[in-house]
Amino acid sequence: MIPRVVIHAGFHKTGTSSIQAALKANHPRLAAHVQVLLKPQLTALLHAARGYSTWRDPLTLAKFTSRAETLVAGLSGLKQRPLILSAEELSGHMPGRAGIDDYSAAPELMADLTAAILRRFPRAEIRLVYSTRSAESWLRSAHWEHVKSSSLTDDLATFSARLAGAADLNAAAETVAARIAPLPVTCLPLERSDDPVAALLQQAGVDPALSATLTPAKHRNAARPDALDDLLEINRTIANRDQRRELKQARLRRKAPQT
Repeated sequence: MIPRVVIHAGFHKTGTSSIQAALKANHPRLAAHVQVLLKPQLTALLHAARGYSTWRDPLTLAKFTSRAETLVAGLSGLKQRPLILSAEELSGHMPGRAGIDDYSAAPELMADLTAAILRRFPRAEIRLVYSTRSAESWLRSAHWEHVKSSSLTDDLATFSARLAGAADLNAAAETVAARIAPLPVTCLPLERSDDPVAALLQQAGVDPALSATLTPAKHRNAARPDALDDLLEINRTIANRDQRRELKQARLRRKAPQT
C-alpha cells in the first residue's frame, strides 16, 4: 500500500473546529481505517508555524522544518492506514493580528512540511485540503474572533479594509498549490460542503459507506453578533488584560436575546 497523507491545514474560521471535533468523537470507528493527528498531537509543530508566520526569518522556518522532521520520524503504520493531519495553525496565525495581514506564510510552511514527509516516505501520496468560505463571511467571523479573543478595537469596516487581501481564501490556496506543485490541493467551501468530514475522509481513501455511519460535525465556536458591540467597547476602554478578559467572559455568559 502506498502511504497516503492528507494535510488539512486550515483555513481559520471555516468550520475546522467542527471537523476536528467530529474526527475526535468518531475516533473509535475510524481508528482501524485512518490515523488522525489533531492539535494536541501537533503542539510543537504548530508553535513553530505560528512563530514563522510572525517573524518570517530563516531561523524560525528552520525550527518549523526541524519539528516537522521530528514529527515525521515518529510516524508509523502508513502502509497500513492513511494519515490525516488537521490543524488550521499549520498555516500560521490567523490574519488580523498585528503584522499578520494575510496567509503568505502558508506556502513556505507547506513546502517544508511536505518535503519532510517525502524525505521519510519518498513514495507517499500527499494531498492538501483547505476549508474555505466567502470573503465577506470570513471577514465577519475573523473580526468576531479577534474582538472576542484579543484586544482588537477596529470596527468591522476598518478590519475588512485592512484584511481584504487575506479574505480570498481560494487565492491563498492557489498560492500554496503553485509552491508545492505537483501535489494536489483541494478546497472545501463551507457554504457548499454538506458533509465536510466525509469529504476529508474521502481524500484519505476512507470508504464512503463508513463515513455515512459517523456522527456528523456540529457547528462550534459560533459568533455572537448580539455581544459584538459590548466586547468592542470593553476592548476600547479597559486596559488591564485580566480585567478585560473577565468582563468579556461575563458578557458572553449572558444569553442572546430571543428573536
